[in-house]
Amino acid sequence: MVECPPRIIITDEYTMIESLLNFLGAGGITQLSVGALLLTGLVFTQITIFGVTIYLHRHQSHRALDLHPVIAHFFRFWLWLTTGMVTREWVAIHRKHHAKCETPEDPHSPQTRGIATVLWQGAELYQAEAANRETLEQYGHHTPDDWLERNVYSRYPILGVSIMLITDYLLFGFAGVALWAVQMIWIPFWAAGVINGIGHWWGYRNYETVDASRNIAWLGVLIGGEELHNNHHAFASSAKFSTRWWEVDLGWGYILLLRTLGLARVKKLAPQPRILPSKERIDMDTLRAVFASRLHVMSSYAREVLLPVLRQELRCRDVACRGRLRAARRLLVRNPQTMDDRSRGMLEAALERFAALRTVYQFRERLQAIWDRSATSHDKLLQALQEWCQQAEATGVEALEMFARRLKGYSLQGA
Repeated sequence: MVECPPRIIITDEYTMIESLLNFLGAGGITQLSVGALLLTGLVFTQITIFGVTIYLHRHQSHRALDLHPVIAHFFRFWLWLTTGMVTREWVAIHRKHHAKCETPEDPHSPQTRGIATVLWQGAELYQAEAANRETLEQYGHHTPDDWLERNVYSRYPILGVSIMLITDYLLFGFAGVALWAVQMIWIPFWAAGVINGIGHWWGYRNYETVDASRNIAWLGVLIGGEELHNNHHAFASSAKFSTRWWEVDLGWGYILLLRTLGLARVKKLAPQPRILPSKERIDMDTLRAVFASRLHVMSSYAREVLLPVLRQELRCRDVACRGRLRAARRLLVRNPQTMDDRSRGMLEAALERFAALRTVYQFRERLQAIWDRSATSHDKLLQALQEWCQQAEATGVEALEMFARRLKGYSLQGA
């Protein structure tokens, strides 16, 4: 009697994947298990995203921190292997994005090019702008220009990813080819697509910047702090992207580790408002402090004045009015420059009907107008801020009165 070979019974999805990888010769030199291979892929892609956010973005583009030459060159070398990106090109394109944000000249704005285009063709937009010599000359200054950059990294970008492919295959077998493919699409999808696309399309905003930047905090584990895009656009030169206690910036965590090891030096952080409770007089120190923290001031105004007054109106109105107020809620805190005609019409209809809400919104616009008069003399700006606080305290709106009294305490001086 001829015996049949034992059957291979696949009991779950994990075993099925492991069997497939073994069939493909997944082991390579390392002979890693499926779990170890997946962990390796996670580590490799995380090093790549940290290279982008720490080296290309915070260090090279915005000069928010200095990196030890060894660390800076490691990131440059790793990005050459895993992305083929050229430092000067990435930096120039990103700086132009900030300079021309949400305009037709923005290399990758979903507001002008459409969300589908940026999300799925972000890499193509990057390549098209990288070929623009004017962009590189105008925005690519102070990037590496040593022998290696000129003769290796910039000259042969495809060589790096080719070396990575061979290395992955030798280490992990055919499974390494799949790992290499994941490495190759990681930045084009998550950075060029998701961050540049969804980061200017959908999410929450801590600060009403003039652009459409958004925070998408739930993606933090994957993209190392870059998901806090609105925070970054509000304080572009800050090495730390998180501003709320519950936001997690993994990139900042690694910067702190590098700083502890003496491998990084933080140069710039977002200004934090200093408020002295005993200060009751608006002087030039107050004016300077308020101007330095104006995005914080407007964010606080939305939380401490606009939304409490809106909630008070909601408690006092019928069902139809509540619907109109809820529809206007997100518009109350929006920068008018980012609204379309339909949104402006909805907001105006709500403000026309609710007097208290109209009052606090008008005071918000008047406060914003003070920032817009920055070319005016300091004495006139000081007078405008003093008048604003005086009139706000006389409105009879409790939340607005409390905010005006608190604004007096802003200071650049120590407590």
